[in-house]
Amino acid sequence: MTLIEGHEPIIPAAGIPVWDIDPYDESVLRDPQAYYAELRRLGDVVYIPRYSVLAVGRHKITQKIFGDHENFVSSRGVGLNDFKLGKPWREPSIILEVDPPEHTKTRKVMARALSPKVMKALASLFNEIAEQVVDGIVQKGTIDAVTELAEIFPTTVFPKVLGMKDVNARFLVDYGAMVFNGVGPDNALRRNSMSKASEIVPWITNACARDRLTEDGLGALIYADADNGEISHAEAAMLVRSFLSAGVDTTVTGIGNALWCLSQNPAEWEKLKADPKLFRPAFEEVLRFTSPVHTFARTAGRDTEIAGFPVQEGTKVLCVLGAANSDPEKWGDPEVFRIDRKPVGHVAFGAGIHGCVGQNLARAELEAILSAMLAKIDRIEPAGDPVWRPNNAIHALDKLPLKLIQK
Repeated sequence: MTLIEGHEPIIPAAGIPVWDIDPYDESVLRDPQAYYAELRRLGDVVYIPRYSVLAVGRHKITQKIFGDHENFVSSRGVGLNDFKLGKPWREPSIILEVDPPEHTKTRKVMARALSPKVMKALASLFNEIAEQVVDGIVQKGTIDAVTELAEIFPTTVFPKVLGMKDVNARFLVDYGAMVFNGVGPDNALRRNSMSKASEIVPWITNACARDRLTEDGLGALIYADADNGEISHAEAAMLVRSFLSAGVDTTVTGIGNALWCLSQNPAEWEKLKADPKLFRPAFEEVLRFTSPVHTFARTAGRDTEIAGFPVQEGTKVLCVLGAANSDPEKWGDPEVFRIDRKPVGHVAFGAGIHGCVGQNLARAELEAILSAMLAKIDRIEPAGDPVWRPNNAIHALDKLPLKLIQK
């Protein structure tokens, strides 16, 4: 049988709406709201013939499938390729692309390294570096918030947290983009990212090796668990590399998206100034409103069903998280950005056992950078049109011109 983007084509069940669209078209990725709305309007589940996949975008259905690891597995890849049928471009992530019982073991190790207790101990480091970064931009007046802030802070703080002796900020950002573009089809975005793999991947592998890490970082904690026999040393090396895609690119995206939201909604910035306790709900609303990870796939691990429609084993299902997070049936007024919304149930950080293990780190980093900005900046205003960077899985900014007005 001829594969389509590395998976078996399917014949959808009778009654499932058919939609001839390319969800990975760059115009869709730059401005996805119309795509999200139409996907929800068409039904609980939709068939996209271009890639022979099912897609879901209504919140209730998406959340259910995304969290159902027994029927819809991650171990066959969270992109279009089915790892059961072919070898992926890199070794599968043993935290993201694995199911129980293997997932239980590795997640326990990662969760311990990224626990709230560990993040609290790192707070002074986060705050110190955040203040340095903000001091470097506050006098400029106008900045590109992506290259001068959203990328700078995580690529400065994260190597220190991990304990990396070797640092290449460009490689760290590009590696994350490569990982997330890699879950999409063989389009120009994927090919352009992969063209850098021969240079970036060996550097990443070497930089995460035990002898290239300090003894006081998160990487050392992971290797210590290997010494204790909880995981193998090969697994430890893979988990350390997993930090980079989860801890850099998504955090860069989250910070950039937060600054976009707050600059577009000055009243919400004022709310945050008046009540810093809104940091956490503000970040949750940023995640809901912008969905930094817009789409991940699952694979039907057995014959099952979606919304009463039969689904055959091996079917790829696109869980369109951006559509679920903007579903008016769930949120009422999803087009409105409100930092006091407290959007419990958004799926930007996943659902079920595959909820993002690095979310404590992302929250801590964003709180540090926003705290530093609020201390010295009275207002942030748009200084030009934002430019979104198309990516097969990430909804991120390429440019964000902002005017900073000091206190």
